[in-house]
Amino acid sequence: MARYFDGFVVPVPGDKLGEYKKMARLASKVWREHGALEYVEAVADDVKPGKRTSFPQSVKLKDGEVVVFAYITYPSRKSRDAVLKKVMADPRLKMDPKSMPFDGKRMFWGGFKSLIGA
Repeated sequence: MARYFDGFVVPVPGDKLGEYKKMARLASKVWREHGALEYVEAVADDVKPGKRTSFPQSVKLKDGEVVVFAYITYPSRKSRDAVLKKVMADPRLKMDPKSMPFDGKRMFWGGFKSLIGA
């Protein structure tokens, strides 16, 4: 059975990376408790601006920020939809957008069907 994935890219101020990591650990726990198979967040290590597009350009990266790339794995799209509904209703993840340790306006995300592998 092919799996389903949510992916997202977000700019995080370097001085808020610790706070972001704490939030991500909680999010990982919540997503997996509600049925996600895997929750992964990774911070950019070897990403450079491109001539036309790149991870830094995709989020309009500012000085002092880093790019975080993440994905969440589910058994299926149907499972993802059910998990996401539960996650969005979970009070542990309620946050004031003004106090989040990243700029949600420059974050992008989407759902993906498996092409090869999983």
